[in-house]
Amino acid sequence: MRKSTPIRVRIPAIGVDSGLIRLGLKRDGTLQVPPNGFPAGWFTGAPTPGERGPAVIAGHVHWSGRAGVFARLAQLKPGDSIVVSRQDHSNAVFRVNRVQQYPKTSFPSAAVYGDIDRAGLRLITCGGLDYESAKYEANLVVFADLIS
Repeated sequence: MRKSTPIRVRIPAIGVDSGLIRLGLKRDGTLQVPPNGFPAGWFTGAPTPGERGPAVIAGHVHWSGRAGVFARLAQLKPGDSIVVSRQDHSNAVFRVNRVQQYPKTSFPSAAVYGDIDRAGLRLITCGGLDYESAKYEANLVVFADLIS
C-alpha cells in the first residue's frame, strides 16, 4: 500500500474503535505515549500502516483509574484482525501473529521497531502490573501482518 496517514484503529475481538493521534519521540529517544487514556497514537517515525515495515500504534492500558484504549489488548489471539483506516479512505487489515510481554528493562527495540520485508503492525501498551508499587514493569506488544 502507498503511504497514507492512519486515522482510526478498530480491533473487533476486544471492542476497540479509536481515533489516532500522532506520536513522536521523547528527548530520551523513547516513544511518546498518548497524553490521555483515549485515543491511541501512531508513531510518525515508523511506516504508515500498510506500507512495508513495522507501523507502530501505542495506547494506554489504564489511565487515571479507568480502563484505557488498550485495556483488553492482552486478550488478543493469533488470527484476530486489526483494521486501520487511512486518510486515503482505504483500510489496512492486519492479522495478529503473536502477543508478547517484555520487561521494560530489556525491551527488544530491534524486534519491535526494526525493518521487516513486509507490511507489519505493532500495538504497544503497558503490562506486568506490580500491585505493590502500582507501576507497570513490562510492555505488551502485539505483532501483526498485513492481509489486505
